[in-house]
Amino acid sequence: MSQQHPDDFPSYAGRPQRPQQPAQPVAKSNGNRVAATAARTQSWWNETLHKLSLHARVTLLAAVAVGLAVAIVSVAAYITVRQQMYQNLDNSLTQRAVQAAQKGVLTDLTVLQTVPSDALGLSDIRVGVISAEGQQFGARSSLLPPMGDDELQVARDQGNEASLRTVGVRNGGSHFRVIAVPARYCPAGLSRDCSEDPQTYLQPGALVVAQSLGSIDETLHNLGVVLWAFGLIGVIGAALAGNAVARSGLRPLARLTGAAEHVARTEDLKPIPVGGTDEISRLAMAFNAMLGALAQSRDRQRRLVGDAGHELRTPLTSVRTNLDLLAQADKRGGLRPEDRQQLLDDVRAQMDELTTLIGDLTELARDTPQVRNAELIELSNVVEDAVMKVRRRAPGLEWDVQITPFPVWGDERLLGRAVTNLLDNAAKYSTPEDAEQRSDGQPIGHVTVRLLDGVLTVTDSGPGIAEADLPHVFERFYRSSEARSRPGSGLGLAIVKHAAEQHGGMIYARNVPGAGAQFTLWLPHAATQTR
Repeated sequence: MSQQHPDDFPSYAGRPQRPQQPAQPVAKSNGNRVAATAARTQSWWNETLHKLSLHARVTLLAAVAVGLAVAIVSVAAYITVRQQMYQNLDNSLTQRAVQAAQKGVLTDLTVLQTVPSDALGLSDIRVGVISAEGQQFGARSSLLPPMGDDELQVARDQGNEASLRTVGVRNGGSHFRVIAVPARYCPAGLSRDCSEDPQTYLQPGALVVAQSLGSIDETLHNLGVVLWAFGLIGVIGAALAGNAVARSGLRPLARLTGAAEHVARTEDLKPIPVGGTDEISRLAMAFNAMLGALAQSRDRQRRLVGDAGHELRTPLTSVRTNLDLLAQADKRGGLRPEDRQQLLDDVRAQMDELTTLIGDLTELARDTPQVRNAELIELSNVVEDAVMKVRRRAPGLEWDVQITPFPVWGDERLLGRAVTNLLDNAAKYSTPEDAEQRSDGQPIGHVTVRLLDGVLTVTDSGPGIAEADLPHVFERFYRSSEARSRPGSGLGLAIVKHAAEQHGGMIYARNVPGAGAQFTLWLPHAATQTR
């Protein structure tokens, strides 16, 4: 092969050279495009998933998971079988080629050319010899094995290295696995036996053996078809199984969704039946608990509205009647000054009662589960302030007060009102209805207040609470038959219970032998409260 001199190539001297661009910006630009494409693909995938229902997502997830598993197993099995078949074929070809080269039967061209083609065709093998000069020899009436530079290099080197490669044959539509081992061949047409003088007659070359890969290709093709078929069947089966699992697993969720839609449409807060202990069953139980809380809140609101309307009707009717009497009297010339003053005092008292009732209703309407914006307060200061306030309103009573410090987290205004209501209630029932200040200076009633370790007890000297009324004293607008003749809205003790529950405490009432009623309010210490 002739070599070209550098001067034989066309000269580019004098032509403008195009400036070479650095490779880094191009690589960076390609990286940006790949990143942008990946981001768009991920965005599209997320948007597509969000549009799918949960049922479709579970089905798709099952199909994709099984599909990936089948694909990995199929690829691994295909590669393993292919490598093993090629390895077995290579070992067999190498062993046979080395043995044939050592025995020298097939390297004797006279013998090789007399081998019938049918003998090689039965084993689908092609045998040939290539000399160091590139001459190719094979069996008579038989195709030569593919030979090229690799086989020629083995023939020239005469070392211990063999060449092994896969060669495609276009006209045959198949390809071969070709091995070439170094060998010394005996030319054809010699009058003497090459074995008599091997150094003189044997020529350097290579024995080339080619094995058709048609059977292996067919086996691998059939294996690929089987793997694809079973993989497709597995994906379809996984999708059907995922669909069935999603349908059965999401059926309680569908019932829960239907129940929520029914509640939103009809405002019927009836709980739904729950069976099982899985996550969806827990969700259904939480939904039922929410419905129960909502139903209780709605019932409390309805009772509050109904009771408020009933309680507001009495003072409003009284105020309207008094105002009508005042207007009619003015038309007839007016009332006497003392009657007019008595009527105005009555109106003012009714307005005060109405104001108190509206304030109590506003406080109870705040149906919150816990105190917001809680702060650290000293309960003893709250009790002391309430005692001073109520003592001024009830000067004829004797107060026995014993207070110890106790910090709590809570709303100082709400706690102050609750404690004041307890003291007002004790003062009201410790004072007889016809009581007047005794001339000898002795008290007309007695109230005992104790605050020890967060437990506030208020004991009056009244007649006590009837056993039938004890379970109802903290209900809204509940007033016993003995209390109906006394002023009040019937909400004071309800506010006390409301405040205790909001602060994580409790309130209860009982009768004390030899005294009157006793109310006990317990609140947790600040160190144990959650803010």
